[in-house]
Amino acid sequence: MLRASQILVRSFALALCAASLGACGQRGPLYLPTAPEAAQRATLPETLRSQIFDDAATAPVRAPVQPANAR
Repeated sequence: MLRASQILVRSFALALCAASLGACGQRGPLYLPTAPEAAQRATLPETLRSQIFDDAATAPVRAPVQPANAR
């Protein structure tokens, strides 16, 4: 027999799953924008690529750490 706490936790988890699936984005059919303003937008792969390479280029260079007993 399920205890009250188990029922509460399972109900909460089920409600959370239902809410996350119900609130997943735009309503209606999906479409690709064809307006002239959309032609200049970066695509997802371009955005990710620029973040990876920009982060690597601007990352500080750290000196190697030498152990305390290396003297």
